[in-house]
Amino acid sequence: MAAASSSTKFIFPPSISSSSPSSSSHRSRSKLLLAFLSPTAATASPLSLKLSRSRSHYGRAPRRSLIVTDALKSAESTETSASKSRSAERGGAGSAEDGPTILVSEKLGEAGLEVLRGYGRLECLYDLSPEELCKKISSVDALIVRSGTKVTRQVFEAAKGRLKVVGRAGVGIDNVDLQAATEHGCLVVNAPTANTVAAAEHGIALLAAMARNVAQADASIKAGKWERSKYVGVSLVGKTLAVMGFGKVGSEVARRAKGLGMTVIAHDPYAPADRARAMGVELVSFDQAIATADFLSFHMPLTPTTSKIFNDNTFSKMKKGVRIVNVARGGVIDEDALVRALDSGIVAQAALDVFTKEPPPSDSKLVQHPNVTVTPHLGASTKEAQEGVAIEIAEAVVGALNGELAATAVNAPMVPPDVLSELAPYVVLAEKLGRLAVQLVAGGKGIQSVRVIYKSARDTDDLDTRILRAMITKGIIEPISASYINLVNADYTAKQKGLRIVEERVSVDASPESPVDSIQVKICNVESKFASAVTESGEISIEGKVKDGIPRLTCVGSFGVDVSLEGNLLLCRQVDQPGMIGHVGNILGERNVNVSFMTVGRTVRRRQAIMAIGVDEEPNKETLQKIGEVPAIEEFVFLNL
Repeated sequence: MAAASSSTKFIFPPSISSSSPSSSSHRSRSKLLLAFLSPTAATASPLSLKLSRSRSHYGRAPRRSLIVTDALKSAESTETSASKSRSAERGGAGSAEDGPTILVSEKLGEAGLEVLRGYGRLECLYDLSPEELCKKISSVDALIVRSGTKVTRQVFEAAKGRLKVVGRAGVGIDNVDLQAATEHGCLVVNAPTANTVAAAEHGIALLAAMARNVAQADASIKAGKWERSKYVGVSLVGKTLAVMGFGKVGSEVARRAKGLGMTVIAHDPYAPADRARAMGVELVSFDQAIATADFLSFHMPLTPTTSKIFNDNTFSKMKKGVRIVNVARGGVIDEDALVRALDSGIVAQAALDVFTKEPPPSDSKLVQHPNVTVTPHLGASTKEAQEGVAIEIAEAVVGALNGELAATAVNAPMVPPDVLSELAPYVVLAEKLGRLAVQLVAGGKGIQSVRVIYKSARDTDDLDTRILRAMITKGIIEPISASYINLVNADYTAKQKGLRIVEERVSVDASPESPVDSIQVKICNVESKFASAVTESGEISIEGKVKDGIPRLTCVGSFGVDVSLEGNLLLCRQVDQPGMIGHVGNILGERNVNVSFMTVGRTVRRRQAIMAIGVDEEPNKETLQKIGEVPAIEEFVFLNL
């Protein structure tokens, strides 16, 4: 074993985190596929991963994906499953009838519906009341909504664990209770890319229409008036536009505004400065943006932090005569405060596509204000965007039901496809080690603390272990509880069960081509069924490596072994003497238990040794008792991998 040269420790208290879709560097919806992401894939069988490519739609680039399959299946059966899956994607007869039930609660483009029909049983039920949705949800596997359906905690509770994915056909997910979704292990995906250009174009359309009083002049002339002097506008050239939220839509608005000759600044605490500079946009503070802008364009999500962020206080800091465009979320504006700002002249004009309540009341002072231009949430309402959104969300939902994690998942950590591809065999190793370690625990007060040590030749910043931590959590918790663990709820479930996972990264002299040289799992402050697995520090300790793409157990306690992590495993501590392998092998053979491999690891010659035996079948109690009666065997344990 390579000597350790340095150690860096990272403690991860289990927590819930939502990853913004904009945080992914792969805008083309590269799929990140993991079997444990979908409750339909819950199984104790070993998992393997393979690289595949999926078709593109309407000029979008093909996407790489990692598909997790049952490693125990033969190549023939795997190919058969893949053929069935491809047939389902094409709408093959019969495949959809046996598939999952997908509920679409708001209108979706026909192109997306066709994708869904080809995969499962599709139900389109529009205008459901909250009570009707809660009654229906326990019979569906996936739910697709737009902005009108509220997917609340009550919905997730009513689903009784069946709902696996919620798809939001659009960008905003403020109508979905992400905390409740995470707690129930339900993946939430959105479709942020297909309507980006449409929303940006609508923002620019409102910007220009507002500056030149287009809507008001149109209404005037249709009323039989000719009021040229009344509707004198302002020019955009040379004016400063502050883009509040520099994500996908915000950056596209900035790009177009630059083409109109505007000076563009932006505020976004998460936007990379180099990307903004490359577009000729300066990132500034919130206060600086609102104080210097002639025009403000809002493109931020609605969160507790941004709710009514534009209020009496912020309006008072703006340049007198500022003009405002909002195609993001109505809730970011205190609408009563905006009316006051319009009346006082602080805000000269506003162009709004979104409102706190949609549709807004017919007698809304804001809607009826003469200096306000309004549209009924048309940001994504182009034929091209509607079709693109429908396809994007349908593919993301189908992928999730297949055990895939789209890059648009919003309540799971994003792991880039290239990282996931590289970590694929280690994902399997991590889950196996967790499952093996927990079976070595004798019970008593339960597991409260786990140490995970990653040995690697790479720099600390070049090793993303989030997915490995989730798989170890899955391996530890699932065998001893009714919980189903996936990447969505791994940290949350660990926290709820009082399980603290400490990760350490140790630098070793090994090949940097492999992301991880070995993974060691230690369970602290527990008793063990197999005393040989306990180290001098009192921890149950096991370690594994990936060799030739195969996860292997390399160390149990202080004993070195070399065991393929598949099937069932019998560990025996014995006196190191001739004939032991044959003796135990005969006992198993006489009882028709097939041995797949045997290996022996020892610390000192002719002292003690660990014999690891792989078996295809689980030995019965009589067989295990017979093995335990062999005089030279000091202890043994049977483990199901």
